[in-house]
Amino acid sequence: MSRIVLHPASAADLDLLSQGFAPPGAGLPEGGFETPEILAMLRDLAATLSPDFAPAAWLVLAGGEIVGLLSLVKPPADGIISIGYGVARARRGRGHATAAVRALCAWARQDVRVAEVFAETGENNRPSQQVLTANGFGCTGRRDDPDDGPLLCWSLSVG
Repeated sequence: MSRIVLHPASAADLDLLSQGFAPPGAGLPEGGFETPEILAMLRDLAATLSPDFAPAAWLVLAGGEIVGLLSLVKPPADGIISIGYGVARARRGRGHATAAVRALCAWARQDVRVAEVFAETGENNRPSQQVLTANGFGCTGRRDDPDDGPLLCWSLSVG
């Protein structure tokens, strides 16, 4: 596995990705890594959050290739940031998500605005649960989401 680098992603970067293009200086894995609809949603979310909290999204780079994305999923509140992440199907199983979340947590420990990192996983999404467990997150509960079904809630204190 190449060393993972998190690069702050602007709404313009995410807009390019939603159109099937990589931002300058980065490549895309074969098959891409998300649907245009998801990328457009992330672009809009980053554009909404960035004026009040930046960065709000990151490109996950390995060897100059964008292998995934990591972003805030809602506005931060009371020192808590809520994150979501994904890795291109063609690049899964290589430790990229674990390394990306580790890098995000290291960044969060240095940012005085952040005291806790929160994430949710599908109840049956074992790979994502392993990513969080490997990074020291503890499962703090469960909730049912009307769109995503049963979810496990995870938290890590960084402040």
